[in-house]
Amino acid sequence: MLHNNHHFQKSLDKRNEQGVIRSLKRQPEGVDFYSNDYLGFARSYELQNMLLQKIIDTPQLLSGSTGSRLISGNSHMVTDTENYIAEKHRFPAVLLFPSGYCANLAIFSTLAGRHDTVIVDEQIHRSVHDGCRMSNAKKLKFRHNDVHDLERILKRQTGHCYVAIESLYSMEGDFAPILEIAELVKKYNADLIVDEAHAFGVLGYGLIDQYRLQQNVSVVIITYGKALGAHGAAVLCNNTIKSYLVNFASPFIYTTSAQDFQWMGIRTGYEFLERNSELAEILKRNIAVFRDQGLQSPSFEDSPVQAIIIPDNQRLKAIQNTLSEEGFLTYAVYSPTVKEGSERLRICLHSYNTEEEILRLAEVIKKSGTLKEHDRKEINL
Repeated sequence: MLHNNHHFQKSLDKRNEQGVIRSLKRQPEGVDFYSNDYLGFARSYELQNMLLQKIIDTPQLLSGSTGSRLISGNSHMVTDTENYIAEKHRFPAVLLFPSGYCANLAIFSTLAGRHDTVIVDEQIHRSVHDGCRMSNAKKLKFRHNDVHDLERILKRQTGHCYVAIESLYSMEGDFAPILEIAELVKKYNADLIVDEAHAFGVLGYGLIDQYRLQQNVSVVIITYGKALGAHGAAVLCNNTIKSYLVNFASPFIYTTSAQDFQWMGIRTGYEFLERNSELAEILKRNIAVFRDQGLQSPSFEDSPVQAIIIPDNQRLKAIQNTLSEEGFLTYAVYSPTVKEGSERLRICLHSYNTEEEILRLAEVIKKSGTLKEHDRKEINL
C-alpha cells in the first residue's frame, strides 16, 4: 500500500470537483476538429499503402532496435534519415529522437550550464519547462511574443543566454515574430532555439526554412506527430551541438532507439509531403472559411489552430458537450492548463474538413454562446 495514496486521491478529488479531471478515453466517432493531423497524413490510404509496401519489401523494419544508439541501435536507416533531413532543411546536422518531448528534454537539460540563462516565451510547451528543471541553468520567462520585454530581460543578464520560442503556438494559434527575435538574439550574442512542431508541413518545412534563417538559429526542433502524421522529432543543429548532445544528453544516451519503421515512416512522410503540396493550400482555404464566420479569436488568420476564448470552465464544458452531441470533436482547454479567464475551445482545422462541416461548426458555436460582451473587453479581443 502506497502511504501517500490519500494525498493523491485528494488531489484527484479536487480536480473532479472542478470538472477538469483528465481520463483516457477511446477515440470517439465524429468530425475531427481537435487532432493535429492538419494535412490528413495519418488517415491517408495512399501514404499507408506506401508504408505497407516498404514493410513488405523489407520486413525487418518492424524488428526492435535492440539497444540505445550508442550501443546497438544506430542503424543505417536512422543515420541515412538524419542525413536526408539535414539536406532538406539546409542544416549541417540532425539528431533524431523518438518524440518531441524527449528532444526538448535533451536540449534544455543539456545545452545551458550553471552560469547560463534560458529565456522562454511564457506560452512555450511544457516539455521545455521540464527540460529546464533538469538543468542547472537559470530560467526566465518573457511576455508572449513581446520583443520589447525579451530585450528588457536580455539587457539585464551577465552570463550567456539561450532564447526559446515556438514558431506557431498551439494554444493561442499565433506565430512568433521570428525575424525580430532573431535580430534581437544576434544583437545580444545569445543563442536562439525554435520549436517548429506545429508549423512544419503546414508552412512547408517551417518558418526558419521559409525565412532562410538557418544561420541565425542554433537549434530547431521539428516534430513529426502533427502534420506528417507520424511520430518522433529531429533536432536541427551544427555538428558540434549534435556531438555534444550525443555525449551529454541523458534522454538520448539512455533511451533505446526506436524501430527502423519509425525512421522509415518519417522519411516516407517527407516524400509524401513533396508530392502533395496542394494539401497545405486546401488547409489554407479551410482556415479562411472558418475565419470568415466572424467568431472572436486571438489566433492569427492563417493559423490551423483557432482558439475561441470562453472564460469559464463550466460554460466551456457545456459548449463542448453541445458540439459533441452535434457530432463535432473539439478540444476544451481548462484552467489551470491555461490562465484562469483564458479558458478556450481549441479548434484545429484540416485539409480534409469540408466547407459544410466548417460552416455548421461555426453555427453551433454561435448558437451555444461564446463570449459575453464584458468578457471580450476584459481580454481585449
